[in-house]
Amino acid sequence: METPQRFANQPVATWPRLRGLLDVAEPGGTVINMTIGTPMHAFPDFVGDVLAGHMADFQGYPDNNGTPELLSSIQGWIKRRYGVAVEHDQIMALNGTREGLYNAAMALSPEVKNGQGPIMLIPNPFYPVYGTAAYSVNAKPVFVNATAETGNLPDFASLPHDVLDRTTIAYVCSPANPQGSVADKTYWKSLLALAEKHDFLIFSDECYSEIYRDTPPLGALEMAQEFGADPERVVVFHSLSKRSNLAGLRSGFCAGGPKSIARIRALRATAGSPLPGPVQAVSAKVWSDESHVTANRALYAEKFDAADDILGNIAGYHSPEAGFFLWLPVENGEAAAMKVWTQTGVRTLPGAYLAQDTDAGNPGTKFIRVALVAPKEDVQSGLIKLRDCIYG
Repeated sequence: METPQRFANQPVATWPRLRGLLDVAEPGGTVINMTIGTPMHAFPDFVGDVLAGHMADFQGYPDNNGTPELLSSIQGWIKRRYGVAVEHDQIMALNGTREGLYNAAMALSPEVKNGQGPIMLIPNPFYPVYGTAAYSVNAKPVFVNATAETGNLPDFASLPHDVLDRTTIAYVCSPANPQGSVADKTYWKSLLALAEKHDFLIFSDECYSEIYRDTPPLGALEMAQEFGADPERVVVFHSLSKRSNLAGLRSGFCAGGPKSIARIRALRATAGSPLPGPVQAVSAKVWSDESHVTANRALYAEKFDAADDILGNIAGYHSPEAGFFLWLPVENGEAAAMKVWTQTGVRTLPGAYLAQDTDAGNPGTKFIRVALVAPKEDVQSGLIKLRDCIYG
C-alpha cells in the first residue's frame, strides 16, 4: 500500500529536531532547561479535593460538549474577562486547545472556496497544529512572516487578493508565541474588516491571554462585538495549561458563533473524545477562581523584570508584553543554542525550529526562544549564563 502524502511537506517536529541538535554533545554545566513551555508554578490547591470528590464520575460517559456547570463557569469567565455575553451553545469544552485548533478546521474549512482549493493563513513562527490542520483538510498553508517590522504579528492584509479570496481560515496567536506581542485594537479592526471583505474565519489562539505585564490583552470575541462583526466570524481558543498551570489536565474550550460551534460539536460527537467527568468538575472550579491567576501572573512579572535587568542592554532585545517566552536575537539560532549548551548547560530552542522557510526567508533563523517557566532563581542563573556566553 502506498504511503499517504498529505503530511509530506510538514516540517520535522520541533522536539526531535532539538534533541538531534543538542544531544550529540555533553552539557557544559548543570543543566537548566529553558526550551519547552511547561508551566512549573503551583496549580490551585483545591484541585485535588475537587478531583477526589468526583472520582465516581469516571464510571459514566462524560458530557460530550461540557457539563452545564462547566459551560456556565466558562460563560461567566468570558463575561468577566471580556465583557461578552455568550450562551452555552456558543462554547465547547476541549481536551486542551490543540484538539480544538485542529478539529475546528476539520469542521469549518470548506473543500472549495470560490471554485478553487482552499488556503489557510498561518503566522510564521507558528504552533505546529496550525499547519497540520491545513494539510489534513487539503488546504494550502500560507505562512506569513511575523517580524519586528510587522509588530511580530502577521500582516495578512499584505497578501494578494487572489490568496485572500481563497482563504477559509486565518490563525492568529495573541499574545504571540514566541514573541510575546499583543494585537491591539487597530490590528483587530483591520483583520476583522479583511475577514469580512474576503469572507474567511479567524481562529484566535488566546492560550497566553492571562500572562501579561500590565494591560490585559484584547480578545477576538470582544473585538468582534466592539466592531460589529458577524459573531460567526471568529472562534477563540483558551486553555487552563498556562493560566492555571494545569497542562496535564488537558482542559480548554473554544467559543464562537452558535452555527460554528454546532458544526464543531457534531464532529466531536462522531470522531472526538470528551473530557472525563472529574476533569470537567475541576475545570469548572478553576475557571471560576481568579486569585490563583493573579498570583501566577505576579510570579511571571518578577521573572520578566529579572530578564529586563539581565538582558536589557543587548541590542535588539525585545521585552515581551505577554506570554512567558523571550525571543532573543542571535547571529544563528542553531549555533547559539549549541554554544550555550556545550559551554554552560543552558538548553534553549533555535527559533528556526518554530518557523517555516518561505520566499522571504525563515523568520526564526536569527533567534532563540527561551522559556521563563522555571523558578526565578533558575531563570536568573540561566539568563546570566546565556548572556555571558552569547553576548559577552
